Amino acid sequence: MAGLLVAVFWAILVSFLAVALVRLAQALRAATELVTSVTERAVPLLGEASQTVRSAQAQLDRVETIATDVQDVASNASALSATVASTFGGPLVKVAAFGYGVRRALRRRGAGPAEPPPAAARTLPAPRRHPTGKD
Repeated sequence: MAGLLVAVFWAILVSFLAVALVRLAQALRAATELVTSVTERAVPLLGEASQTVRSAQAQLDRVETIATDVQDVASNASALSATVASTFGGPLVKVAAFGYGVRRALRRRGAGPAEPPPAAARTLPAPRRHPTGKD
């Protein structure tokens, strides 16, 4: 009878192990399908991401070229401005001063000698009085 009891015990144990192995196999199959579907979706996404990164790099290269060109133009404009200021700045001030001197000389020449205003025309202001009437 002990042999029969051991045989039943082993049969129950083997059936539990078989059920556990079947469930483990199902879980492994589901995991395999999940990994396959993720791989099928991820590979095209990675390809698109790689293409987007390449496109962004090309755009950044273009922007860098434009920024370099703008910097060159700005430095050229600065140099041109400095050249124009140094070339024409001094002579223009001299021409303006000469023109002012000529106008002033012509005005003096046409008006004759400048006479000071007569003494009677100059008046002094009256002394201030306080509102209280006291001086």
